[in-house]
Amino acid sequence: MLRIVFRTDASVQIGTGHVMRCLTLADALRERGADCTFVCRLHTGHLLDLIAQRGHKAVVLPALRTDEKPAPAELAHAAWLGTDWTTDAAAARQALGDDTVDWLVVDHYALDHRWEQALRPNCKRLMVIDDLADRPHDCNLLLDQNLGRTAEDYSGLLSPHVTILIGPQYALLRPEFAQLRAKSLARRVNPQFRHLLIAMGGVDKDNATGQVLNALRTCHLPPDLHITVVMGPHAPWLQQVQAQAVQMPLPTQVLVGVSNMAQLMVDSDLAIGAAGSTSWERCCLGLPSFLLVLAQNQKDIGSALSRAGAVYVSRVEDIDKALLKLFEEFASNPAALLSMSEKAAVICDGQGATRVSGGMIEN
Repeated sequence: MLRIVFRTDASVQIGTGHVMRCLTLADALRERGADCTFVCRLHTGHLLDLIAQRGHKAVVLPALRTDEKPAPAELAHAAWLGTDWTTDAAAARQALGDDTVDWLVVDHYALDHRWEQALRPNCKRLMVIDDLADRPHDCNLLLDQNLGRTAEDYSGLLSPHVTILIGPQYALLRPEFAQLRAKSLARRVNPQFRHLLIAMGGVDKDNATGQVLNALRTCHLPPDLHITVVMGPHAPWLQQVQAQAVQMPLPTQVLVGVSNMAQLMVDSDLAIGAAGSTSWERCCLGLPSFLLVLAQNQKDIGSALSRAGAVYVSRVEDIDKALLKLFEEFASNPAALLSMSEKAAVICDGQGATRVSGGMIEN
């Protein structure tokens, strides 16, 4: 049995996307007979309970004490780690013990080649999941699932022998997205606008959801429109959004910690969401989308999808004008929804986890 260890984190600052896509890969690997363990730090907003619910083992690294300060580091996201990389590497080595695992998978913007080199004796192969192409890596396999990314973006950051998987065809989506793809695309042939889905990520620490709801109050929306808001259980603005939803002029429900996101997307005619990894879920299902760029690392995703004609993109500060313009266009050109759906659907087919896990098992 292959032994695979994931080093990744979730927190209010980091969000949930890194752990969620690693869980998807772990589930796919388990289907092929692998044994998967997660090594995660106990940040506020961690997903250790979810990892356990999905049937995977986890080793917990302690959170940073309030009287500690991580050592200065040059990586842009170094603070996400909660300590310095050397301390984290030592803790990870201890978590792995004396055994040499078959694969160590690292999905963390705060880690680079130094941490990876330190863990090399503990693994036969090392895989990095990245979105930024902003730091060197010491790995056997690198996955960057983003549209518009090229292998040349990693020139000088990887050794020549590294296998590179690039693009949304490798996006790590749960199997239900591929299973519901045909149904979702079929219902979009005759576009309508009766169900709006708002999902700004598992944390939404800056309350983009609340800003979207405020902007929608000024828009001319169909009188039979129904709004569904999805939030994570650790979202710091959850109670405020729930209170805000009650005051909306159209029926608005707030769902927390959903397990049926694929079905919710199938049932929706338009999504408003962040330009993060859930972009590939929406593409797989051909769901027309209005994307908000909430972080620097989302700009490239939003720009690439916009160039492909698959989404509308806006900054949060421009949301009022952008949504007004969007709904005016839908009123005058209903076929715009179908066009967006068709262009989104060709970007991702939902089979990425199958492709990646198969390659890992074979190698």
